[in-house]
Amino acid sequence: MHKVYTQLDRIAGNVISLVAEDVTYGELALVQSDQGSSLSQVIRIEGNRVFLQVFAGGRGISTGAEVRFLGRVMQVPFSEALLGRIFDGSGDPRDRGPAITQNMIPIGGPSVNPAKRIIPRNMVRTGIPMIDVFNTLVESQKLPIFSIAGEPYNDLLARIALQAEVDVIILGGMGLKHDDYLTFRDTLEEQGALSRTVMFIHTAADPTVECLLVPDVSLAVAEQFALQGKRVLVLLTDMTNFSDALKEIAITMEQIPATRGYPGDLYSQLASRYEKAVDFEGAGSITLLAVTTMPGDDVTHPVPDNTGYITEGQFYLRNGRIEPFGSLSRLKQLVNSKTREDHRAIMTVMIQLFASYRETLEKQSMGFRMSAWDSKLLKYGQRFETEMMDLSVNIPLEKALDLGWSILADCFDPEETGAPSKLIEKFWPNDHSQETQKEESQEVASV
Repeated sequence: MHKVYTQLDRIAGNVISLVAEDVTYGELALVQSDQGSSLSQVIRIEGNRVFLQVFAGGRGISTGAEVRFLGRVMQVPFSEALLGRIFDGSGDPRDRGPAITQNMIPIGGPSVNPAKRIIPRNMVRTGIPMIDVFNTLVESQKLPIFSIAGEPYNDLLARIALQAEVDVIILGGMGLKHDDYLTFRDTLEEQGALSRTVMFIHTAADPTVECLLVPDVSLAVAEQFALQGKRVLVLLTDMTNFSDALKEIAITMEQIPATRGYPGDLYSQLASRYEKAVDFEGAGSITLLAVTTMPGDDVTHPVPDNTGYITEGQFYLRNGRIEPFGSLSRLKQLVNSKTREDHRAIMTVMIQLFASYRETLEKQSMGFRMSAWDSKLLKYGQRFETEMMDLSVNIPLEKALDLGWSILADCFDPEETGAPSKLIEKFWPNDHSQETQKEESQEVASV
């Protein structure tokens, strides 16, 4: 029988405090008030004084509310029945389906022992050329998608969820607009991908504190699926909203703020989630992609700044496309030498030529006369942006590499690309070579 406390010392926003004994950090409590009951969680202990974070918010709670500690940490159910379901940040059904109460597992546990981890070595195919060809996603990798408000990062995550060659998708939404939540749900349902997906959604209308639970709940479920031998991809949006929720709680707790008001342990809070990405020895894996919006497109903002030190590169989403300059998958070298022999060459050549195309655009904007080489670059850049950078493109890696050779052959002579002669002989499209020889013979005949 758990003891019931009926006297609160203080109520500040979503945080309440009281004097209690034999309470542990992270323990759950049930708060009963005139407005109903709500779960809460111990977030701070000072002697006998205990601070609780109320999941449903502090509105309507009086100092005479009843508090009963449950003697356990936050838990979430786990079973195959989770697939195809949608839950809120507390693990309660959002899709009006039946509640799942069996096999409860704790959330927020420690990261996997490094001795049990395998060096990343497998590619995660997404069907998106800007990822598969130029910044390959590697199994067990942790990568943020840096973006600004207004960019289609939710659309990108939905497309990755549809196309990624993995066994299970865990989608965690934090601070989503209701329309964005419906878009995720409808897109996955219409395309038949919801059956392999579990969604934990916190909307902007939900209590702020539930936002903090979404990453932990998502990663706890992902870990259980991975231990069953499944390749799991966790997609989180938006870690800046998660960090803002931490900031709000820290201000309520009157903690000494760090940069721009964020708590001093922001790095640790982010790292404890990102470090859950792992490839288990003898089991499955967890790969993590998380959107991080940058206020004012400022990469020195505390959230993206701290994130960059934790993760293994980043994708930059600008103007509705993954920007080739600035985006970096630091682990791509572990896998793109095992895909196809021309993978690295195509990646290098096409990016170098695209950089030259950007320089040509600057020359054109300043009114410089365009040379024949500039005209080739303009043609190439337009095809590259349309056929490779557009996020709506969905083709396998091999076809994307073939498309790269086709674009190069359509815009340049083989020797102009700088690609190795051995690869040109093997992969250069024959039809373009024949057309070039035909044009040269016609020129000779005319002379």
